[in-house]
Order: sequence, then structure tokens, then C-alpha cells
Amino acid sequence: MASAFVPVGLAGCVTGPQQPFEARAPVHQNAAFLSMYDERPDERHPLPATDIDEVDQRFLRQEVDYRTPERPGTIVVDTSARFLYLVRENGRAIRYGIGVGKQGMSWRGRATVARKAEWPRWTPTAAMIAREPARNARWAGGMAGGIENPLGARALYLYQGSQDTLYRIHGTSEPWSIGKAVSSGCIRLFNQDIIDLHSRVPTGTPVVVLNRNPIGEPELEETDAPLPPDDI
Repeated sequence: MASAFVPVGLAGCVTGPQQPFEARAPVHQNAAFLSMYDERPDERHPLPATDIDEVDQRFLRQEVDYRTPERPGTIVVDTSARFLYLVRENGRAIRYGIGVGKQGMSWRGRATVARKAEWPRWTPTAAMIAREPARNARWAGGMAGGIENPLGARALYLYQGSQDTLYRIHGTSEPWSIGKAVSSGCIRLFNQDIIDLHSRVPTGTPVVVLNRNPIGEPELEETDAPLPPDDI
């Protein structure tokens, strides 16, 4: 496994203001999963329940057997399989379903969680504003955290030493994108899942990103949902 990320010109995650979130009562039959993805009224921005009725159960949070040489406490992101693992003792891991954007599929290697944020602020780059001023110029000073913010409820910021890789693990208000390759962004989780992961990992947590199918291979299937262009 490579010890450094494959260079991508530090392009970073790219996303933007997402589609309006429309909550509806979930009808999934598994009570444990329903509770896991239930509303979170205690949050700074009250979080509605995530509708998981049409989500493949593989992509819902669960503890699984996972044999790896990585130490317990390590985050392993398998972009090809659309899973993120938090390694535990005795060959076990907590597995989370993820959505993977082009930036997430473009590199692999090792980094460290250097910063964590709750309801993070999102700011478009100058290039994004120049490309789509009508859409992005109003956010030049940054979009405050909230339900429609493209970084979701939490974000983990990955660094190599003192250098920001611009690679993010974050939430999403587009739960239908979990388990899919999407046209933009890095690594996105259900908001309830990124809240859970954020609570379990401290800064300094090692992260390993696996990428067995780089972007552009036929296996990749884009979601049909309209997606925004950038995130930082």
C-alpha cells in the first residue's frame, strides 16, 4: 500500500449547495436501523430522520468482521466498495456506507485527521465563483453550517503532516447518493453516520484510503441526481 497520497494537484473535494432536503417518515422494517437513523432534535440544527427505506442494507452502519493489518482506531476508506471502516479489536470494524465523488476516487494513501468540525462552514473557491458566479458568488464569504450545507453535520479534515490534503470525510443532505459514485465531492456519509464517526475518532486518527478502481473505469456509475460542483 502506498505511503503517500497519489497527487491530484490538491484539487480537494468539490461540491456545492445541495438539493433541498425533503424529509418523510421512513417505513424501513428494521427497528434497530430506524432508531440509528432517527431524527436528532438535540442537534444545533435539528436533524430530521433519514429515509432508509430504499437504501441497500449493506450501506447502513453495522459492526462486521474485518481482517486488516491496520491498528484498532484506524479509519480505512474503501472507495471501490463504497465502505468506510473504523477498525476495532479482534478482527472487527464498524462499517459505514459512503458516497464517493471524483476527487475521492482520484487518490489513495495515508493521512491523519488533523481537524474536526461540527456543522462546518463551506466556502466556494475563487475558481468556482468565476465558473458559476450566479450560483456561488453569494457564498464567497462562506455558507454557515446547516441542513443544506454540502458538508453536512460534521467533517473530518485530512492532513499529511502540516499540509492540508483538501480531502474531506463529511456528511450529506443527499442520502440517496450513499453507495454510489457521484460526480463531485470526496467521501460522504449519512449525517447520522458522520455524527457517529466524529464522536468516535479523535484528532490524530490515522486514515488509509484504498482505491482499486481509479476514476474513469467502466465500473463507475454516476448517480442520476443533479449534483453541485465543488467543496472545500
